[in-house]
Amino acid sequence: MSIQWYPGHMTKARRQIAESVSAQDVLIEVIDARMPGSSSNPIVTELRGRKPCLKVLSKIDLADPNVTQAWLRHIEAEAPPESQEVGRVLTLAWNANRPGEAKAKIPELCRALLRRANNPGRTVRVMIVGIPNVGKSTLINTLMERKVAKVGDEPAVTKNQQHVVLKNGLTLLDNPGILWPKIEDPDAALRLAFGGAIPDTAIDFEIVALFGAGLLRERYPQLLMARYKMSALPATADEVILEIGRRRGCLQPGGVINRQKASEILVHDYRSGAIGRISLEIPEDLVLFRQHDAERKAALAEKARLDEERAKEERAQDDLRRSEERRRRVALRQAQETEGGAGGEAGAGGEAGGGGGGGEEGDSDGSELIDGDWRDG
Repeated sequence: MSIQWYPGHMTKARRQIAESVSAQDVLIEVIDARMPGSSSNPIVTELRGRKPCLKVLSKIDLADPNVTQAWLRHIEAEAPPESQEVGRVLTLAWNANRPGEAKAKIPELCRALLRRANNPGRTVRVMIVGIPNVGKSTLINTLMERKVAKVGDEPAVTKNQQHVVLKNGLTLLDNPGILWPKIEDPDAALRLAFGGAIPDTAIDFEIVALFGAGLLRERYPQLLMARYKMSALPATADEVILEIGRRRGCLQPGGVINRQKASEILVHDYRSGAIGRISLEIPEDLVLFRQHDAERKAALAEKARLDEERAKEERAQDDLRRSEERRRRVALRQAQETEGGAGGEAGAGGEAGGGGGGGEEGDSDGSELIDGDWRDG
């Protein structure tokens, strides 16, 4: 299943980011620690160009700590080397329950990205970007030590850009959360939906819950069984949903499981952290997707090349057939004209020969018809 959600205000937000990014010194991209690959916006990567970037992993209190550390190492390993002056990337695992860490570290890391030890007092202009419901507004409120940005538990709370100035010399430009028009990886779309980055009104709970149940069953079976007091692990993701429905009383008349209600329970339990600290992807998932995506694009490019060659060959054959047909028609017309000319000449000659032949015949024997008998003249 492909989940796509790109409302009109995101087109406006993308345009505003594109117009404002050149005036910024640093970009802070807030990504979800439970799914850093899926929540990293390719539009942001494209628009920031060679600007230095601080990637802040939010919601680490909900993510598997071991997986979060693996992601931090992965992101830093993929970043340009520290010796490079442009496009540098640093990371920070941010726990919203410990605001003092963010207030101390973020200004320090932003300045480190700029290498401005010779001008420490200069105002640093920072743009904050990220997908919906990832925690951008919470981060700004933390840095400001008061509520200046609207916060909510659903996507698309922030609708417009807003500037704030910090006491430590940073100016922050907050932006609405944006996704990208087409999410190529269907699993990434399901992770975003399961984690709450896509509004409930745009998803099918049963499909999203089925994806989540499969992932939990495969990677976090003990947490799944403990949360729903299962004595044995269900054999399939579908049976996970049914078992949750039975144990949570999601029964309809006749003892039929209400799959919709059971699915909603699983999704909301995951988002709230009630099941435990769970990450939806590991760095190897991203590597594998990139590999498959590269293979898919290569296959599509090869198919397009073969299709173009086939089309060229068909066009060449069509051109050859048309050319041969033109030559045939020209030859036929010329033959008809030649035959017509020869026939006309033959007819004229026959008439002339017939008249002359009579005279010659009369002259040859001098006979004439007299009273029905031929007699010599």
